[in-house]
Amino acid sequence: MEKMFESELRVMEPLWEEGELSAGQLAKKLNASCGWNRNTTYTVIKKLVDKGLVERRDPGFLCRALVSREQVRRQETESLIDRLFGGSRTAFLSAFLSEELTEDEARELRELVEKLR
Repeated sequence: MEKMFESELRVMEPLWEEGELSAGQLAKKLNASCGWNRNTTYTVIKKLVDKGLVERRDPGFLCRALVSREQVRRQETESLIDRLFGGSRTAFLSAFLSEELTEDEARELRELVEKLR
């Protein structure tokens, strides 16, 4: 999967939330949430279609995501770990955990580690 840019993620969010939306509905949502005009939204939709991440079909230019939010999160996380931590998940977690955690965060992490064992 190709890297997704912030603008592309903005288009994907409503599709992940609502499933299928027309290009016009997406344009209205993005105008309300971040002030985009219709042309900006349509340009980003086209880029996502060209990347194979969104399907757009007639009638009504209905759009739907072809990748899940979780797939994108995994890919983006792997990319970050590769770029900034030489592919080491241990180094990533060490840097992440160097900040002080709340009791709830520490408990959640312990539970996650136990599930992964």
